[in-house]
Amino acid sequence: MRSYKPKDNVQKKSYFNDRFYVSPQIPKLDPATDEVFGADIEKLKEKFEIIESYIQKGELVVWIKSKENVQVLEFLKDELDYNFLMEMSAVDFLAKKERFEIFYEMLSLSKRKRLRLKMFLREGQAIETVENLFRSANFAEREMFDMFGIQINNHSFLKRILMPEDWEGSPLLKTYPLQGDEFAQWYEVDKIFGKDARETIGAEIRDSSKVDRYDTERFARLGHEVPKGSDISEGEPDTPNNEFQEEGGVFMVKSLNKPRKTLSAEDRRNR
Repeated sequence: MRSYKPKDNVQKKSYFNDRFYVSPQIPKLDPATDEVFGADIEKLKEKFEIIESYIQKGELVVWIKSKENVQVLEFLKDELDYNFLMEMSAVDFLAKKERFEIFYEMLSLSKRKRLRLKMFLREGQAIETVENLFRSANFAEREMFDMFGIQINNHSFLKRILMPEDWEGSPLLKTYPLQGDEFAQWYEVDKIFGKDARETIGAEIRDSSKVDRYDTERFARLGHEVPKGSDISEGEPDTPNNEFQEEGGVFMVKSLNKPRKTLSAEDRRNR
């Protein structure tokens, strides 16, 4: 039987103690428990200041200072044989004192080991490029600049890679609205028709879950198509006889139309 808990003033009590939900942590193991990782972390400590290190899900995680990212990665590549940069990106921790977490996912093909290099970056602080060490970092750093607004020093071509060059804001920031801001709602209209057409066309509908049955060309109403501009306030006609295949068919395709079965009077009575 469950123990009774007083419910006095239960509506005044907070359901959550933390301002932001903190997910449960995976157990962290000492790097010394793995022979390869233990030797690697000792060599790193001889050269650099290691803030924290542990093994998590069979992977060595190492925290360093952001200003030493190039030197540490060069050491990992040349001395410890972590020669493959699998992935790199950023995470926006809005509630943290130092806002961004930068991570580099490394792989050693000879050791068959993975190492994740992590560091924190303050808002407005830049980080040095590593594209001279790993060419794959070129696009990843441009994506960080585009999506998070993180400045990458000495990058060879630091321009937006996903969003238009004249876009305002960084879409992956926690402070960026999920459905875009006012600039995003009017971007296509302003770009194609000009701001003078705003009143005529209207703002872009950016709610991906919204289905508009009155859309311009009736794309979403397959089998219920009507001429453009028709009044459908009283309902839409059913047009089941639409043909979606040209006469004579297509080579090796018998029919794209679903065959219809006609029931006899006796079959209909027995149903």
